[in-house]
Amino acid sequence: MSPSLPALLRLNLDWLTILVGVLAGAAPEEGCALLLGQRIPVTSGADLLQVSEVWPCQNSWEPKRDRCQRFRLDPREQLLAQRWARQRGVHVLGSAHSHPASPAQPSAPDLALAVGPTLMVIRSGLPGAGAAGEPAGPLAGLGAWWLPGEGAAPLALEIEIAS
Repeated sequence: MSPSLPALLRLNLDWLTILVGVLAGAAPEEGCALLLGQRIPVTSGADLLQVSEVWPCQNSWEPKRDRCQRFRLDPREQLLAQRWARQRGVHVLGSAHSHPASPAQPSAPDLALAVGPTLMVIRSGLPGAGAAGEPAGPLAGLGAWWLPGEGAAPLALEIEIAS
């Protein structure tokens, strides 16, 4: 039996602050990070993705001049993060990156380059440019998406700040 689709991304305020800082700190280039944690089955049928670590990464897109609209995670960094996570009983849930000058929604290149199923979190650098209906506050400008893979459309995820 395959796992159900996730419906909720949960992270605590500390990890959210670190994530936003990592992504915003790379401006005007796209910032990027890996998100580590657990996928938790919920009795209501939709899984919960619980982020327990943010793994900051360098944007290694070439040519460098295009990094303001593209990002690439270094495969060596990804392998190191996977090994570190496995040793601690967590998983790489997906990635996060910033869109310094566009909305917090997966772009056509994001979708073309992503290998699903995976989590994709995007932080927009534009004021009020997060996911539709997004609240103000610490989640402003942030969107979370589940990419099922195989050409399926991305699914917007609710983001929850854990206490």
